[in-house]
Amino acid sequence: MPKGRPVKPIRLSKEQEEKLRLIERRPSSQQSLALRAKVILECAQGKSNLEVAKELGVCQHMVGKWRRRFIEQSLEGLVDAPRSGAPREISDEKVEEVVTKTLETTPVARTHWSSWLMAKEAGISQDSVRRIWQAFGLKPHLVKSFKLSTDPMFVEKVRDIVGLYLYPPQKAIVLCVDEKSQTQALERTQPILPMKPGYPERQSHDYYRHGVVSLFSAYEVATGRVIGKCHSRHREEEFLKFMQLIDTKFPGSAPIHLVLDNLATHKTPRVRNWFARRPRYVLHFTPTGSSWINQVERWFAKITTQAIRRGNFRSVKHLIQAIDDYIAQHNQDPKPFQWTATAESIFANLEAALT
Repeated sequence: MPKGRPVKPIRLSKEQEEKLRLIERRPSSQQSLALRAKVILECAQGKSNLEVAKELGVCQHMVGKWRRRFIEQSLEGLVDAPRSGAPREISDEKVEEVVTKTLETTPVARTHWSSWLMAKEAGISQDSVRRIWQAFGLKPHLVKSFKLSTDPMFVEKVRDIVGLYLYPPQKAIVLCVDEKSQTQALERTQPILPMKPGYPERQSHDYYRHGVVSLFSAYEVATGRVIGKCHSRHREEEFLKFMQLIDTKFPGSAPIHLVLDNLATHKTPRVRNWFARRPRYVLHFTPTGSSWINQVERWFAKITTQAIRRGNFRSVKHLIQAIDDYIAQHNQDPKPFQWTATAESIFANLEAALT
């Protein structure tokens, strides 16, 4: 039996339930208002305040407050009461107009609204527009990129690779392999000005190009050690040379699981024949357009920010030496990445991003 004092039941009309579910799911809803809608929907299922509080991770007093407010005032009771102070100068209709235009329209000949354009359109001040946008979490000036995999085996491949990270096979080696192609040896046209108090390091925006290299790398998931080799090109010949290097680094018959992307050079007849003659290699291909699941990509980001992007290289040879030095220093005290995401959490995040 549920504990606590008896509470008044909530019975929702069809219209009320639809409105509450809209508030709960609508991306533009305030988090507090969406939570109150969840509370009422749970209470309407006959649950006690204590049960609802435990299920939603809130305090029992909060559940009781909004249950009481809804019973007394219906949907209007879920909105915060007006605060003391100067009366509002902008009506709810004007706020709704600004939010709706921001979400559903764009200004003429422009890709997004600015506070100045919206203020002119809505007939209010820029500060008012900014406050409305802040209250509803709207940031028209920001954009984030994304890419959804179209791989028909996306779910199966994610489960396979994530399982390899979280539950690696016993007495087996797990390597994440990829190429960082077209890494440029750039030399600034003017001397770099060193950092000093009040000023960051400064570089000229233009540079000389001295050529490119492709960095082949294998990241060992268990230890964080890296095997790296630079080549002038990234064809199947270079990939097979790198695989031969891996083969010499891990002698014996222990199974080697390789996480690879879908680059054509990883699937040529010569490459397939090479792996067919060495059955201890087990290949795990990442889903199309999902290189983020390959841990060596994270290591590529590290070497780029720490050794390449701000480097000043007089030649390709100079760049290769810097890469080799970084790998050698990294391997003196390697630390593996701590992969914690399960396949289910990845799918849940993707679903949330698309709703």
